[in-house]
Amino acid sequence: MQTGKHLEFAAKFLRPVGPAPPPCGRQHDAGTARQRRRSTLMAKRPNAKRVTRHDYVCQFLVVLANTDPVVWRRIQVPEIYSFWDLHVAIQDAMGWKDYYLHEFIVRDPKTGRATRIGIPDDEMLDDRTCLAGWKIPIARFLTYDADPVRYRYDFGDDWEHVLDFEQRIPFDDGSYPRCIAGAGACPPEDVGGTHGYADFLQVIRDVCHPEHEAMLQWACGWADGSLDPHAVVPASVTFDNPRERWRIAFEHRSRAV
Repeated sequence: MQTGKHLEFAAKFLRPVGPAPPPCGRQHDAGTARQRRRSTLMAKRPNAKRVTRHDYVCQFLVVLANTDPVVWRRIQVPEIYSFWDLHVAIQDAMGWKDYYLHEFIVRDPKTGRATRIGIPDDEMLDDRTCLAGWKIPIARFLTYDADPVRYRYDFGDDWEHVLDFEQRIPFDDGSYPRCIAGAGACPPEDVGGTHGYADFLQVIRDVCHPEHEAMLQWACGWADGSLDPHAVVPASVTFDNPRERWRIAFEHRSRAV
């Protein structure tokens, strides 16, 4: 597999020095206030069933750019997934709460142009076209020859991820998605992006810092209460049913309109 060029691509976003994931065989948008009003629309429900019937699965490396320690996951998802389904898997594997808007930025293999895939929003003030993620299969864009993909979450904090397609493998008798490897705890929501996260880590590490106690209380549930930026157990990651997540999100939105 030609993963070297993809890891090199991802590495250019990782300015802080930290252990890179092992190879395998602040821009604020105009919709920031609106996406925060949607925080309740993307609420997750536990104990949802996962996909168990499909022929192949796709393996991806997901790296959260500019984090130190580096936050990354390696996930496997059904090849039949849509970009919405992949979004839900990334959220669950990384540890995000899915409170805010997201988008994938992929290169169209036919035109060579950048294509945005996520949640279309007629209220956006710019001219960017965004395709509905639940209508676009990942197999259309994510293949062995595809460039690594940008995945943005929370356009206020502007968390930028690099998504690398690693391989396509036959499914086994288990269930998918899966998180098979990873490192680094997911930053807390609303911490202020990569710069805010760096400040957050500095404060919680310094018991003499005047904001130390207040920050500990604010982040009491972060990293399962361990407050350890390295804390992550890939095998313990659980995944929601993306169809159920979609139903919850858009059923609530339709009622609010």
